[in-house]
Amino acid sequence: MVENAVVTRPGEPAEPQRSRWAFLGLDKLAPRRRVWLIAVVTAAVLITAMSLLLIAGAWRDDRAIESNLGHTDADVLYAGFDRTVVRFTTPDGGSHSPPLGVLYPQDLQAGQRVQVEYDTTDPDDLVRVAGRDYRLTFLPFGMLVGITWAVAAGLIWWLRRPRTPATT
Repeated sequence: MVENAVVTRPGEPAEPQRSRWAFLGLDKLAPRRRVWLIAVVTAAVLITAMSLLLIAGAWRDDRAIESNLGHTDADVLYAGFDRTVVRFTTPDGGSHSPPLGVLYPQDLQAGQRVQVEYDTTDPDDLVRVAGRDYRLTFLPFGMLVGITWAVAAGLIWWLRRPRTPATT
């Protein structure tokens, strides 16, 4: 016995098969356009998810620093696009320079002396400029997500527009 079989009476027209894309209205699109539309939405969702994960990671790093908080002054050794390197001395006399740089390095310049906050259990890994925290990531990642979805919305509109012989 077959479950969920559709039974029709003789003389009744059978219901047409609904496409799996019908619930989104994508069944009316050409297959190539459907693939591009799915790719655009997937890319926008992935960029949004990565941005949220980066903000969550910054928040987690800040919580780790705040749970074992240490303060000191640091010398900015290098301020580049990819990272800003600082060197500081902890109260135990150890000199530290995080290889990945300092968190939230906006507006720092080589030769500058700044106050930093660091994780006392791992001063070579988690260091941030004093007074700065994960909230500084909202603007750049918010702009990234906004621009991503603005571009995606334009592409979605373009891909879903009615087909004409010139746009096939």
